[in-house]
Amino acid sequence: MEQLNQLTAAFSSAVWGLPLLILLIGGGLYLLIRSKFAAFQLLGHAIQVLRGKYDDPNDPGQISHFQALTTALSSTIGMGNIAGVAVAISIGGPGAVFWMWVSAVVGMSTKFFTCTLAIMFRGKDSAGELQGGPMYFIMEGLGKSWKPLAVMFSFCCMIGALPVFNVNQLTQAINDILLAPNGVEVGFTSNLIIGLVLVGITSIVILGGLSRISKTAAKLVPSMVLLYFIAVLIILVIHIDVVPQYFGLIFTDAFAADYFPKENTFLGGVIGALILHGIKRGAFSNEAGLGTAPLAHGAAKTDEPIREGLVAMLGPAIDTLVVCTLTALAILVTGVWETTSDNGVSLTASAFAEAMPGFGKYLLLVCIAVFSISSLFSYSYYGSKCMSFLIGADKQHYYNYFYILSIILGATTSLSAMINLIDGVFALMAIPTMLSTILLAPKVVKELSAYKQRLKENRA
Repeated sequence: MEQLNQLTAAFSSAVWGLPLLILLIGGGLYLLIRSKFAAFQLLGHAIQVLRGKYDDPNDPGQISHFQALTTALSSTIGMGNIAGVAVAISIGGPGAVFWMWVSAVVGMSTKFFTCTLAIMFRGKDSAGELQGGPMYFIMEGLGKSWKPLAVMFSFCCMIGALPVFNVNQLTQAINDILLAPNGVEVGFTSNLIIGLVLVGITSIVILGGLSRISKTAAKLVPSMVLLYFIAVLIILVIHIDVVPQYFGLIFTDAFAADYFPKENTFLGGVIGALILHGIKRGAFSNEAGLGTAPLAHGAAKTDEPIREGLVAMLGPAIDTLVVCTLTALAILVTGVWETTSDNGVSLTASAFAEAMPGFGKYLLLVCIAVFSISSLFSYSYYGSKCMSFLIGADKQHYYNYFYILSIILGATTSLSAMINLIDGVFALMAIPTMLSTILLAPKVVKELSAYKQRLKENRA
């Protein structure tokens, strides 16, 4: 196990270097400037589209704008927001949250471009079904000579979509919050039982296909975000006297890196290492530029690519700017980040237990369970879609069996190995997604100006 930890750590740090940072953040800034911030000017219109104002059941695609966003959010609003933020703060201190925000603002522009392309350049799978996603917009937008990039994305996504991190953290939460405090012996057997229960729940939903996944996500995600929002607001009200102090600390520590391990440096300094750490956790949280969201948004019922890009752009705002900030403030104002050695989901649980003794941690467990399980549903869809591209739509169901088996692996292995493995393949997924998006950006900008013109004419 120790060798596995070292191997995955070396793999993750090798791929998450300066070149990838330039590609994700530099590429996102290029897209932001290339579009002259136009997508941000249409935020109000994006909300109207999300509410169904422009829905047409006769449009090509499989699911509504709202279902596409909730399916994408069900994968991103999960352990990245609850455990990922806790990992960011426990390793990097409050300043890491600021760099997660930077990653989110840039990520909104990236999501707009990638998800617009997912509709602009939809392709057909071997069964003749209309599909969207990075592998299809690479092939349809750039041409068949770029197929190696599409294959690279699909192969890495099949590994990156495996639920090992989510399951690992959900298992840890059940052990720490429910089993251990009530005298149940925690170990391999209890982890295996949790894994088998998750296998049962996940199998029922994912074997029903995208329609069942999107309908389940559309019901679960909004109510859980609301419950989590209310729970954290209670924590913030209880500690209202220190909220301004810690909110300010997020900004000051972003450029001081007082809480980041001094032996870690990047670009010649500790602040460089903190920036990289925050952006990594931000990318893990909102997945902008990694290519998973276009797989969900590419299935939306629409013949207007820009509309889907605008809806997708709301994802990082909800995910990182709202949900991650709530988690971060809950951890900071309760002081548990300085008083305990907990990491990951256990740190967030400590914050809830400190603010709401007795029931707080159980409330968090309900949110964690729903966030994690909804993530399991959408990730299985992403992986099977990639397998369909590689070996044919008639064989994509084999991925679900492999996926279900990996739930057991996630429940019974160590956290650090899981984080490093998924971080590493996520980084490799970003390379084909961002390269193709930057190359196809002029076509999105052209489509955006044409769409704005059509909007003006319709209003006139």
